[in-house]
Amino acid sequence: MLETSVRLLRLLALLQSRPGWSGGDLAGRLGVTTRTVRNDVERLRILGYQIHSTTGTAGGYRLGAGNSLPPLLLDDEEAVAVALSLRAAAAGTVTGIEETSLRALTKLRQMLPSRLRRRLDAVGEATVSVAGRGPTVDAETLTRISAAIRDHEQLRFDYSGREGGTARRAAEPHRLVFTGRRWYLLAWDVERADWRTFRTDRIALRTPNGPRFTPREPPSEAGQHVVRSVGSTVWRHPARVRLHAPAERLAELLPPAAGLLDDDGVLETGGDSFQSLAAFLGGLGVPFTVLDPPELRAYLHDLAARYAQA
Repeated sequence: MLETSVRLLRLLALLQSRPGWSGGDLAGRLGVTTRTVRNDVERLRILGYQIHSTTGTAGGYRLGAGNSLPPLLLDDEEAVAVALSLRAAAAGTVTGIEETSLRALTKLRQMLPSRLRRRLDAVGEATVSVAGRGPTVDAETLTRISAAIRDHEQLRFDYSGREGGTARRAAEPHRLVFTGRRWYLLAWDVERADWRTFRTDRIALRTPNGPRFTPREPPSEAGQHVVRSVGSTVWRHPARVRLHAPAERLAELLPPAAGLLDDDGVLETGGDSFQSLAAFLGGLGVPFTVLDPPELRAYLHDLAARYAQA
């Protein structure tokens, strides 16, 4: 019985490692006959695993999705990656999954060998998360929006504006975009006949969804469109700055929330004050030229004079 159980786990690991296997390949890997492989596949099916089989020279076995969640087999790196993701989710920007994430993390940690627990605990002790300090969005809202994007269904919702008012909206959802601080929905606004970006934490979905629609192509990539539209409304002082550094270097320096960087090194960014903008640009440690606005150039000129006097 023990030998059979070990072989079933090895078979399951093989089926999870690639899309399809022939019976002969599985038999060779396990050191058994193809008949034993067929019997073991039936045992896994009884345990709840959906395993598809085909006959013929090109036939074989493929692991599919079942009606329930059976146990998963993870290698060392996969287990650590899942654990770190659960830890981040427990302190992230999605409301309602913190407790669930902690429960799953606790279960996974109990099963990890000591060498992997030490790796996970070291990361936890060495890091501090501040993601939860910003506005959060309900997990059910993200799930329903994602389903509407997948099924090409209009969304009907009440949207809370920056001034506190609420308006009823109808939109064709295109993509959810996470900037590192907030979740946004890029959608075609039916009433305004234009693309709009909505903060998902301000969305109160109505039931049921609207009619199905034919997807449209936005004028630019979803992430770029959201960063550009959000920057124009969120930043009190928008700015365009050319950064004189290789693209690889800039990719390492700039977080997603910093703004939109084009192929010529021009960064569309902004800040609540010229002081914060100057501190951000100076902290990058690369030469730059301010293209807009002139007020930022004047502020940097005065700042340079004060630094020179100091």
